[in-house]
Amino acid sequence: MSAAALCTRVAALGSEKSKGYRSRMKISDDNNTLKKRLEKAELRIKKLERQVKKADRDLYEKTELHSRTVEELVLAKLIIDQSPVVLFRRKAGLTGTKPTLEYVSDNLRRFGYDPRDFLEEKIRFAEIVHPDDIERLREEINDYAEADVEDYTQYYRVITKEGDVRWVEDQTSVVRDGQGNKIHNQGILIDITERRLAEEKLQKSEEKFRRIVETAGEGFVLMDGELAIVEVNNAYCQMIGYSREEMLGKSVLDQATADFRSFMVANQESYLANEQRNLEGEVVGKDGRVIPVLIHGSTLRDDSGKAIGNMAFVTDMTEHKKALMLAGEVQKSMLPTEMPKVRGLDIAGRNVSCDEIGGDYYDFIWRPESAKRIFNIVVGDISGHGVDSALLMTTARAFLRMRASQPGSISEIVTAMNNHLAQDTLDTGKFMTLFCLSIDPEEQYLEWVRAGHDPALIYSPDHDEFEELKGSGIALGVSDGFQYMENRRTGLQNGQIIAIGTDGIWEAFNTEGTMFGKERYQSIIRKHADKSAAEILDAVYRELNQFTLGRKSEDDITLVIAKINGL
Repeated sequence: MSAAALCTRVAALGSEKSKGYRSRMKISDDNNTLKKRLEKAELRIKKLERQVKKADRDLYEKTELHSRTVEELVLAKLIIDQSPVVLFRRKAGLTGTKPTLEYVSDNLRRFGYDPRDFLEEKIRFAEIVHPDDIERLREEINDYAEADVEDYTQYYRVITKEGDVRWVEDQTSVVRDGQGNKIHNQGILIDITERRLAEEKLQKSEEKFRRIVETAGEGFVLMDGELAIVEVNNAYCQMIGYSREEMLGKSVLDQATADFRSFMVANQESYLANEQRNLEGEVVGKDGRVIPVLIHGSTLRDDSGKAIGNMAFVTDMTEHKKALMLAGEVQKSMLPTEMPKVRGLDIAGRNVSCDEIGGDYYDFIWRPESAKRIFNIVVGDISGHGVDSALLMTTARAFLRMRASQPGSISEIVTAMNNHLAQDTLDTGKFMTLFCLSIDPEEQYLEWVRAGHDPALIYSPDHDEFEELKGSGIALGVSDGFQYMENRRTGLQNGQIIAIGTDGIWEAFNTEGTMFGKERYQSIIRKHADKSAAEILDAVYRELNQFTLGRKSEDDITLVIAKINGL
């Protein structure tokens, strides 16, 4: 092969190799292009998959929402159909035009009517309104429309298909479009027949109660929680002389006496803590007259139990108190009018009843066989206080004096007294405690009988010691046939103080609920031991009054002081 041919062959081979290379490069480019297109297609598929999944989720949520909505609507319809509340919606027309009903709930059937009859205008709603209410109802609707009222409530009667009369509460609201024009009236009808009947019954009951209160002979006062007067009846106005208008809004304490007002201010919280409370007090009439009153008070509460005020019935006790004061004067006349003069003894005694009359008793009696040498001091306390206790005390005093005028020891006297009282008290539950002390200043000894009474005290200033004169013995009137025994003590000394009291002293309480107590009682005697019997007695009553200031005494208080002096 010539050189030229060889060159030609080589050139041809180079050309073919170049074509192959270009062909391979073209195939490679096509593969890359296909690969990129495939990648883009895969991205679009993934995006479409995400969109499909989101569309599925949205469709599921919408389906679930639709299902719940349907269930709720079905449930709501069921509730409405079974409830006493009728829903309605009507087109808003011009004043005076007939409204067109667009919707009424199916439970209108409770009145006996088919709702479709109203929607098809076979029956108009005005036709079932009670004839006595229709004109008022139309006037009210026109007035509301002219006044452009958005929401209003009406009460009227409707007649059921069976002819029964039912009361309804009509709550209507105005619906407006975007321009503010009235397009609908919608609302609810509530059957309130039972409530209305209950209200009418309550109203009749209140009217009856008001008539009772107004015609009652007792005063009646209605107060708020701060004791400001809200209402009074004629009897109370007549009692204190003020008109109703003069008292309304004022505190009921404005009419109290200064002492009663102070007492109520100090004890108001504790008294009002009780649902029911009874107390006595004094008010001042318009003419300045002080009027004793008995108050029966109670707390007023609403249906939930919340306190909303107070009420009280007030009784004028003027005539009753006059009778009690007269009885009290008679009773006091039975107590010693002056202190006895006994050689070797300085004696003082006092009785203070918590009411006009009481059941405490004290007396001074000479032994008939002693030629005024042996001297007896008697202190008694009838259970309770008041008229019945006072009558029993009078009986006990009369028998004691009668029996003491006869010969016999003090134990025999007390035993006979118990047998007598037991006949009157066994079935009543009443009894009497008694301390009978016999003093012989010449022989310088004491004898005593203790019948259920607190022991008397003897204080010796020289040794600063208190001694209780104890002894066994039950209260009088508890059991007949009981034999009482005497107790004896010798060695009396000048300066010694004998104190015989009733439990109304040491069992007295102050406004804070603290008891006066025997320690305080003994401390007063010790402090004033160098004073006379009368001064010691005054000191006990004075400090007791200061201790209980602001709190009414709940028991009678009796004390006898005998100071040994001049033996």
